[in-house]
Amino acid sequence: MSHEVTPVAATEESLRAKVGRGFGWSVLNTVLSRTGSLLSGVLLARILAPADYGVFAVALVVLTALLSLNELGVSLAVVRWPGDVGRIAPTVATLAAVTSGLLYVVAFVSAPWVASAMDAPSATPLIRLMSLCVLVDAVSAVPAALITREFRQRLRAGIDLAGFVGGTALTVVLALCGFGAWSLMWGFVASNVLVGAMCIARAPAWYGFGFDRSRLRELLAFGLPLAGSSAVLYLLVNLDYVVVGSVLGVTALGFYLLAFNVCSWPVNLVSGTMRRVTLAGFSRAAERPEGAAPVFTRAARLVVTLTLPMSVLLAVFADPLVRTVYGERWSPSAAPLRLLAVLAVARVLVELVYDFLVAVGRNSANLTLQSVWLVGTAVALPVGAWAAGITGVAAGHAVVAVAVMSPALLLVLRRSGVDLAVLGRACARPAAGAVVMAVVGLATALLPLPAWGVVLVGGALSSLAYAAVVLPVLREARQVLRPTAAA
Repeated sequence: MSHEVTPVAATEESLRAKVGRGFGWSVLNTVLSRTGSLLSGVLLARILAPADYGVFAVALVVLTALLSLNELGVSLAVVRWPGDVGRIAPTVATLAAVTSGLLYVVAFVSAPWVASAMDAPSATPLIRLMSLCVLVDAVSAVPAALITREFRQRLRAGIDLAGFVGGTALTVVLALCGFGAWSLMWGFVASNVLVGAMCIARAPAWYGFGFDRSRLRELLAFGLPLAGSSAVLYLLVNLDYVVVGSVLGVTALGFYLLAFNVCSWPVNLVSGTMRRVTLAGFSRAAERPEGAAPVFTRAARLVVTLTLPMSVLLAVFADPLVRTVYGERWSPSAAPLRLLAVLAVARVLVELVYDFLVAVGRNSANLTLQSVWLVGTAVALPVGAWAAGITGVAAGHAVVAVAVMSPALLLVLRRSGVDLAVLGRACARPAAGAVVMAVVGLATALLPLPAWGVVLVGGALSSLAYAAVVLPVLREARQVLRPTAAA
């Protein structure tokens, strides 16, 4: 009996193939870049002082603010536009260039005031240099979005790897030559310029600049809620840096930055991988009768399965991990790291929900979620800093993530068509595995071993315990992000 392949089925299979290939290359890209980043970070932490990282963090706060607003959220429209993207690409490029130019001027003029407010006046020239990256991002916004739209993650993997290698090599050389915080700065800028140039050169098409007034209202209606949400997210991600820098000083900020960077390993590995394909995958699934909710549930199960063990390891083995990897002088970073591991789980889930809400057209819900999170942290972080230093700041993050954001996420998902009972059952086994893993890890942490031995033995035993519980989930991981279940 012959089986006729309908156009719809063929399109579905094509999408599955694209998502699968894109996800695979995204995994490879993320693993390579994050492994390299980890190794270079360890090397630089043993060369540079905590105060150097603190000054770098001040400039990074400013750049992140600029990037949250520089293209008014409209570049994502290129990824999810259902028709001919050439109709909007020139207008998107123009909006990005104009807003980024204005933002750079603001950053240049306000740099002395911002640096002084964060108790780091020496950061003024670094802020001005680093802010140039916003101009690079504006010019490459549309080409980068086109690469994502076409699921060309193999190409993006090569671009990111080239940028990482070039920037890191420059940073290490300058650090060894005694350039301090400037070594971090020049390496960061060089990496951004290289990545931006390669995105432009290798994009599927170049639409240039233009302006279509008839598309402006539609683009802004799509992008402004996202820009507002990104601005709120910026405050969320950087409010702790501002609080620590202004209240506790740049040295404390350096210790906190290291702890935050380490707690971001799960975010970078899991969310950094998934987000290369989730928005496009959810958007395509949303066009089908069953919608994107089933795809979200499968994606959430995989995200939780991958994130929880990394966060548990960071929480249980924070002290021996920091002392083994970064050295004794960075040991003050261990206490906040334990609590920031809770934040890492929340960040990964929020970013997954963010992409889902964009795909189903609920951009305003994203803004509401981020605003609720911001209000909670704006109250908790200063109180934590005054009460217990950088550990108190981390505790404030953990409390808000559990007590405020968890119920808020569930409420938004229910209103967006996600069956919470099904979602709970999907994530139950990973959650149980995390509990078992934590118990095994805490037991092995009591063994009379040196710090490196605790990390190796405890990490191996607790990981095996977790794997034994979640093995069925890992076997099903290949089905994640498929628009429909296999026939």
